[in-house]
Amino acid sequence: MAAKSEFYEIDTGVAEVLHEPDGSMVLLVNGVPSSHIVPGEPTRLDFEYMRWIADFLDTHYPDEAKPKSRLTHLGGGACTLARYFASRWKGSRNTVVEIDSELAVLARELFYIPRAPAVKIRVGDAREVTDTFKPATRDVIIRDVFSSATTPRNLTTVEFYENARASISNSGFYVANCGSYADLKEAKEELAGMCEVFPHVAAIADPPMLKGRRYGNIVLIGANQPIEASPQLNRNLLMGAVPAQFKDDTWCRALATTPRYDVPAE
Repeated sequence: MAAKSEFYEIDTGVAEVLHEPDGSMVLLVNGVPSSHIVPGEPTRLDFEYMRWIADFLDTHYPDEAKPKSRLTHLGGGACTLARYFASRWKGSRNTVVEIDSELAVLARELFYIPRAPAVKIRVGDAREVTDTFKPATRDVIIRDVFSSATTPRNLTTVEFYENARASISNSGFYVANCGSYADLKEAKEELAGMCEVFPHVAAIADPPMLKGRRYGNIVLIGANQPIEASPQLNRNLLMGAVPAQFKDDTWCRALATTPRYDVPAE
């Protein structure tokens, strides 16, 4: 059975909802894959970078704190990760910042998103909203904002990282999905800015991506406390359909300072 597509006009262009034969749904915005969800299975994550983010936070955030955690998702789409954490971290409060008001309405209509306070959708520009955050008012910030295949420049500046860091708790995390090309230029530039602001940084991606061999996703992490890979995280990363690796602060800072076409040795 072939997949079925439905198209919707939204503020920023066209949204396509692809209904797969297995019942899952893929959201594309202006032709670019944005989100994947499975009705009735909020903890199933088919996009690997989302799985890496979930694995990292599941293994690093204290279990006793998860029910009271405050997560802010910059970038909405189908609210896949917000659905995940609302289900997995019962009692957590997830705020999604989505610039496209029509897409926010569509997401509520089609993608089985829990109601507030479990998941609240706030329409606004991610950078402008971040600038309004008060100190230590959230535990996790997840940035997953794209315009076509790149992150808007104003979400990759030192000023943005400073506002993000100030708004997370001392034990919290800033986590970003960075789309980077084969020379890792984008990842290097982002890490250079993050290293100026966060005392501790880390990264997760699959080996070909980490070696600068292709375009793909690399998860960048900033925190006020040291970031280490637990045995459970390493096992989870290796068990995925696309096995990934955790890279520590030393590797990330070396990458941030290497010439554009070089990658740190293992």
